[in-house]
Amino acid sequence: MDSLLSTGWLAEHLGDPDLRLVDASAHPLDPARDAAAEFAGGHIPGARFLDLATLIDADHPAPGMAPDAAAFAARLGGLGIARRDRIVLYDDASHHTACRAWWLLRRFGAEHVAILDGGLAKWRAEGRLIEQGRSGVTPVAFALGQPLTGVRDLEQMRANLDSRAEQVVDARSPARFSGVEADPRTGVAPGHIPGSTNLRYDALLNPDRTWKSPAELRAAFETAGVDLARPIVTTCGSGVTAAILLFGLHLLGLDDAALYDGSWSEWGADATTPKATA
Repeated sequence: MDSLLSTGWLAEHLGDPDLRLVDASAHPLDPARDAAAEFAGGHIPGARFLDLATLIDADHPAPGMAPDAAAFAARLGGLGIARRDRIVLYDDASHHTACRAWWLLRRFGAEHVAILDGGLAKWRAEGRLIEQGRSGVTPVAFALGQPLTGVRDLEQMRANLDSRAEQVVDARSPARFSGVEADPRTGVAPGHIPGSTNLRYDALLNPDRTWKSPAELRAAFETAGVDLARPIVTTCGSGVTAAILLFGLHLLGLDDAALYDGSWSEWGADATTPKATA
């Protein structure tokens, strides 16, 4: 199974016994939208609702940090999803949250994970079947696999300020990156991690939210000043759109890139970290 699947492919394989379709929609910066209610109102047939917004470490001071392995396994197993299933993710979110779910699944060892190109919007636009309500599932055990090593924390990012061993690529808008626009979270300073590069996440997507071609993806990174031959760590506001950049790198065959999970919500809220504006 490829990492990026077309709506046509999914329509042909919806009935496959080992396929698990997951709605990973979340709207962390849009409280007017209720992802669970929207899922109940209409979703791709057979999909399970991940409730990505609550799949976090609620005890961590930074918002949206990844949960521990046990909590993650309990959530996936409760949805009837096993590690060796073929898992297809989609969303209907402005921040392409399926990429965050893709990163989490890979982080905890899922073996076959893909994203639906264009998500629910493309599926609907093509007039394909929509299902309402929520169906019951039989829980299974989600056996954790080899954990992903490409995760960076605050101290590793602090050490990288001196070593510059990894290029830091920030997925936020230029206005938030430069500090012209205030951060939407209370107590978080404006600006960016010194030495980082800005590549807004939607530069990797077409207007219909499908993914650009590999050549276009490569050009987007290189135009932003990213050397694809050197190590990369992605960041953003809270680790969501950073995963979009990571998936884009994955489509280019670059799977050694890392993600700073705390991202600017953690860095910008810490009084001891340096901030750059420009």
